[in-house]
Amino acid sequence: MAKNATKSPLREIPSVETLLTSSAGRTLVESHGRELVTRAVRETLADVRAAIMKEKGAAPDTETILSRVRSRIDLKRAPKLCRAINATGVILHTGLGRAVLPAAALDAIASEQSGYSLLEVDRATGDRNLREVHIVDLLREISGAEAATVVNNNAAATMITLAALAKGREVIVSRGQLVEIGGSFRIPDVMEQSGAKLVEVGTTNKTRIEDYEQRIGPDTAMLMKVHTSNFRILGFVENASLEELIALGKRRSLPVMDDMGSGAFVNLEPFGITGEPVVQDSVKAGADVITFSGDKLLGGPQAGLIVGKKAAVAAIRRHPLFRAFRVDKLTLTALEATLKLYLDRETLMKEHPTLRMMAMTSADCEARARELADALRNVTGLTVEVWSDQSEIGGGSVPAQSLPTKVVAVRHAKLTLDQVDEKLRANTPCIFARVQRERVLFDVRTLLQGDAEAIVAALRKAT
Repeated sequence: MAKNATKSPLREIPSVETLLTSSAGRTLVESHGRELVTRAVRETLADVRAAIMKEKGAAPDTETILSRVRSRIDLKRAPKLCRAINATGVILHTGLGRAVLPAAALDAIASEQSGYSLLEVDRATGDRNLREVHIVDLLREISGAEAATVVNNNAAATMITLAALAKGREVIVSRGQLVEIGGSFRIPDVMEQSGAKLVEVGTTNKTRIEDYEQRIGPDTAMLMKVHTSNFRILGFVENASLEELIALGKRRSLPVMDDMGSGAFVNLEPFGITGEPVVQDSVKAGADVITFSGDKLLGGPQAGLIVGKKAAVAAIRRHPLFRAFRVDKLTLTALEATLKLYLDRETLMKEHPTLRMMAMTSADCEARARELADALRNVTGLTVEVWSDQSEIGGGSVPAQSLPTKVVAVRHAKLTLDQVDEKLRANTPCIFARVQRERVLFDVRTLLQGDAEAIVAALRKAT
């Protein structure tokens, strides 16, 4: 009876050693190393056994198994933090890495960090040096501030400034400026963690300079202004200006901190963006400490920039948290290259991706959209139109304002909108678009060189 029984499919599965010593297996080992291939083989065989036990089917042959092993290895080798195409029209897309790094920053990382680098050594003397010295002079020159330093993001910049200058004492802030940004970062919470004591003045919509002055007491350490970079309160609104706060601070011998958040170094009004403060204006007004992000409107890597008076910045650098919040050599290299673009306006507007996107006119968008639409009309099954729409700045910057743009609106004859969107995201590079008004929309404002061709190729492959 046992001799005539059907042989179990599980017994027909080749062993790990059989697969590794096969011709295709040896090729994989030569290309990827025995350890990785062995692990991929074992994982693939585990999947095969599970499928046979569930579906009661036959065991796949050696060639099929090794093909699955090869696909598994390719998946393991493929970068998870990979290149993406942003066709959403959100310029500072947090999910897609916020500011696109300038080519100069990428080139600098590749060339200056290909081996050892002068991270903390003075070339002239050979002595140990401060790692952020590479960007301090640039920040001072561009902003006009007496001193500068850098930490790993603006949340850290806010935290360490409060901890260094106001721990155990009171900091006065308007109720209308107690903001929350991404990741549940709230001003009251960071104030508590820094050891400073929050004192709220005014109301949500109206805070006058008298509200600050009346609340100053013997335990007051600082007056703080927070830029509401990710929301706006409109209507019956009044706020004390930075200039008023600085004048009050001088009369009462109190430092003033300006948490600017987005960190614009250029006036954005020529691009149609109003109400966004500029770092240099805060410096000129006399703020003691100004904090802002590196990867938003500044257009560089993630960083928290701190500029201001020498005494305040020196106190921040001496704080124990400074080492915990410091940035690495790659960030400093990218930041230095980005800041150097600001030394020449013409170069800046040519080579700074974020500013270049914001500066695009409706005519620029129209021309790019027509070109993409013409290419997509050659793809089978697509209905293609060009629509007027709006782009967003994003990244928690410039709320309630948008830029007029043109989008290429696509509908597929056989695939649903969700299916098209899924295939675009599965593409290499992955493509993110907007799905609205029964169409997949490609906003040309945020497309980089070569992105349009990649979109056409992806949709052609999807059909």
